[in-house]
Amino acid sequence: MRYYLYFVCVCFTLFISSTYAAEQVSQAPTAQQEQQALEQLKEPMYKPLMERYILDELKAVRQDQQKLREDVTKQVTHAQLDTADRALTYTTDTINNVFFIITATASILVLVGWNSLRDVKNKVEDIVNTRVSVITDEYEDRLKILEEKLRVRSEEILSNQERISVTNEVHSLWMRANLESDFANKIEIFDEILNRKPEDVEAIAYKADALLEINETAQAIELCNQAIDIDSDYGYAYWQRACAYALTHKHADALADIKMALEYSPNLRNELLHESAFASLHDNDSFNIIVAGEQA
Repeated sequence: MRYYLYFVCVCFTLFISSTYAAEQVSQAPTAQQEQQALEQLKEPMYKPLMERYILDELKAVRQDQQKLREDVTKQVTHAQLDTADRALTYTTDTINNVFFIITATASILVLVGWNSLRDVKNKVEDIVNTRVSVITDEYEDRLKILEEKLRVRSEEILSNQERISVTNEVHSLWMRANLESDFANKIEIFDEILNRKPEDVEAIAYKADALLEINETAQAIELCNQAIDIDSDYGYAYWQRACAYALTHKHADALADIKMALEYSPNLRNELLHESAFASLHDNDSFNIIVAGEQA
């Protein structure tokens, strides 16, 4: 690039010089004209050679660039040498420190009595055995806890399975009881249900209902009392006992139980007039008030 610029400057200078010479030759002023021109001259007729100035500047720039390149090369070389020297020094110091540590460790081992590989081996084995024993005991305790949890969980699963089995059997028995038209057979089915779930108040109440159908009012009242003792909020037990009292003409007790039954199971109000056991109460004012929904 520099050579190309230099060549362009030289060509430009030659072109200007040739042009100026051609103009001088073509004009060729006379002596009188030259004299007049000299008299009218107010400033020098020549100018500094700009082309030479440009060439000198280009040369100076080239020399400065060459010097800069040399300086940069020297600096890079010195930096690389310094880096290599530092790396070598670091490596030497590290190796020396490692040897110092090894020497110090060996000295400490000799001082504390570990002067043989057998002693070192025995000590390591003791440490390992102790640690393994601690870990083994810890995991044994964890396994015992886990086994206990598994045992409890297994018992819960077995218990749930048993409950599910009993529930399925009870459900099947209820289906049979709903399909059974003979009240004696119904009572037997309810007995089977109560054998599996002795405190099933619903089965007790429905057994009392079946007993009322075969005129076993005393036993029905006993079963209703049993159901109320188990669950005092079960309205259908009061209802069945009211039916038993109505059949035995204990109207006051029947009305009291009807009120309790409606309090816990308001949906039974629609069955008051349809319940055949309450036929003897249809002429009772208190019963009619209850049917009408008024307060006694």
